[in-house]
Amino acid sequence: MANRKKIHVKKGDTVMVLSGDDKGKTGRVLAVYPTDNRALVEGLNMVTKHRKPTAQNTSGKIDKIEAPMHLSKLMVMVGNAPSRIGRKLDENGKLQRYSKKSGEIIK
Repeated sequence: MANRKKIHVKKGDTVMVLSGDDKGKTGRVLAVYPTDNRALVEGLNMVTKHRKPTAQNTSGKIDKIEAPMHLSKLMVMVGNAPSRIGRKLDENGKLQRYSKKSGEIIK
């Protein structure tokens, strides 16, 4: 197995978008795709998806859905402020994420 880069974002984190159309907006991470370096954020990076007609939906429809965005555009919110994330060992020898701004451990 190849070396994988540790990802600073986890499912359930609240993140702020650093660039793009949704710059400055915050949302909750719904899913993380480590192989693509992308994450799906609730309510952000909305794209239009055209659905073909089916037996259940005979007319088809146009949906607005979230698209995954690159991890480099996301910064984890700790409290009410965005912060860079570091890792340090706890007393049990397990890596814990912490805020580099406040020093607070992220659960």
